[in-house]
Amino acid sequence: MNTQSKSEQQKRARDPWKKRIFELVLFAMLGSLMFCSKIIMEVLPNIHLLGMFVISFTLVFRAKALIPIYVNVFLVGLYGGFNLWWMPYLYIWTILWAIAMLIPKRTPRWLLCVICPIICSLHGFLYGILYAPAQALLFGLSFEEAIVWIASGAVFDILHGVGNFFAGLLIVPLVMLMNKMLKKSGFYS
Repeated sequence: MNTQSKSEQQKRARDPWKKRIFELVLFAMLGSLMFCSKIIMEVLPNIHLLGMFVISFTLVFRAKALIPIYVNVFLVGLYGGFNLWWMPYLYIWTILWAIAMLIPKRTPRWLLCVICPIICSLHGFLYGILYAPAQALLFGLSFEEAIVWIASGAVFDILHGVGNFFAGLLIVPLVMLMNKMLKKSGFYS
């Protein structure tokens, strides 16, 4: 029976359309999971799992991780309105994705356990600074006004960074689980 299921998995993996449909459904679900997790955790100020998901998906899917990331961004806009506050979402998560892309594929697990929470945490601490250029451009803020805007949200950025650190501790177990499940699917080896 094991041989039969293995040959079925190999046959499934050979059909490119099946893999594309599998990825389409998978990435839509992962983007929706990101969005739902954010909505559920809105009771906590600036504490969510998005950074953890962005880094995890990037470590597993590399460049294709942009698909669920932007499914989430689109759903956030659809839910909250495609307004000026939403515009920075178009680049803020891409910055975290790009940083996670710099992590080599064969990084030892123990090192990932150290690096990932730090990167996730730094993104949370720097969120206001990353958001500030859009605020300045969209609302005509001077450099000094942008600094004041950043300083006024510093408490929330501190909460964001601390929350992201603890969420970042979940990255390596999630990556291991996802890799195991994808390998079982027969579409990824």
